[in-house]
Amino acid sequence: MLIVELVAQGLVQGSIYALIALGLTLVYGLLRILHVAHASLFTLGAYVGVLLANAGAGLVPAFVGAMAVAGIAGVLMYRLAYQPLLDKPPFVALIASIGLYIASEEAFRIAFGAQGLSFADPRLQGQVALGGLHFKQAELMVMAGTVVIIGILAWLQSRTRIGVACQATVTDPQMAESFGISLREVRDINFFVGSALAGFAGVWVALLNNLVEPTMGSVPSYKALAIIVLGGLGSVPGTLAASLVLGVIEAFGTIYLGKLLDRNAIAFAFLILVLMLRPQGLFARR
Repeated sequence: MLIVELVAQGLVQGSIYALIALGLTLVYGLLRILHVAHASLFTLGAYVGVLLANAGAGLVPAFVGAMAVAGIAGVLMYRLAYQPLLDKPPFVALIASIGLYIASEEAFRIAFGAQGLSFADPRLQGQVALGGLHFKQAELMVMAGTVVIIGILAWLQSRTRIGVACQATVTDPQMAESFGISLREVRDINFFVGSALAGFAGVWVALLNNLVEPTMGSVPSYKALAIIVLGGLGSVPGTLAASLVLGVIEAFGTIYLGKLLDRNAIAFAFLILVLMLRPQGLFARR
């Protein structure tokens, strides 16, 4: 029974990691940029969600508002910070991304205070029993939401014109442009979708913890970077699988290795082990 409970907890945590890491994967797959500032969009979404909910909006408007604001902010980040640097070495964009994240963290601290915000009326906190296991309603909803999001992304990538355009742009940008695909439009949509996912995840984490603070994106963003490496850089299915695996590893590790390592240390120890044994990642194609 303990094993089943740990797996369930790991899947909940892994679902949150997947929502954060998918945006990073989309950006890296398209532009080969490690988008560290993605973490600030996660935090921004959480703040927008809490502010809208506390202003009297329901959860659905809070989620929609958080995704819209985070998506627009992501497109602005691309146009203002990354687009001028696309012809520079990759480390230049990485440095710019780190600077953006630090500046955003300080902006959140100035605007909302260092102590953080909470929901005035926390939602989805009730307990649900499933087969002897007990979950918060929010935990079940985040898993369901992740499944829906993955399904929509898979459909968009394989069944729509913009999805095919994104894949063509990743494979050969110059050839795609010669066939009439607008690189700017594809990249804007890519950043909007990835950033909206970060905002969506931010609201869920705010619901689960009933707390939003300026630094809440730090640890999840580092883990998301680890996840896209584990999943094979740029691979959406690999990112999903790596997120769930990492969540389960953490859940078991906190029980069996908790006296030696904390939860975050377990995640990075696992990453180091994987990089030593399989540098291309767990799910990368040869």
